[in-house]
Amino acid sequence: MAWTWRFEGSDGTEVAPAVEPEEFTTQGDAESWIGEVWKDLLEGGADRVTLFEDGAEIYTMSLRAAAEA
Repeated sequence: MAWTWRFEGSDGTEVAPAVEPEEFTTQGDAESWIGEVWKDLLEGGADRVTLFEDGAEIYTMSLRAAAEA
């Protein structure tokens, strides 16, 4: 299984991430990575991220909401 992230700007278009992700073998690894770099991604222009497992969308998360929490 491969877990990957897609990065989107505030208008919903895909953007290049400020920190280049790897391909993760577990959901926990993917989520740990996003937990470590979300501020850098937000500063680099990504407002939300979507997690995929083998191409199937799992969930979308707002990075801006995390910053405001």
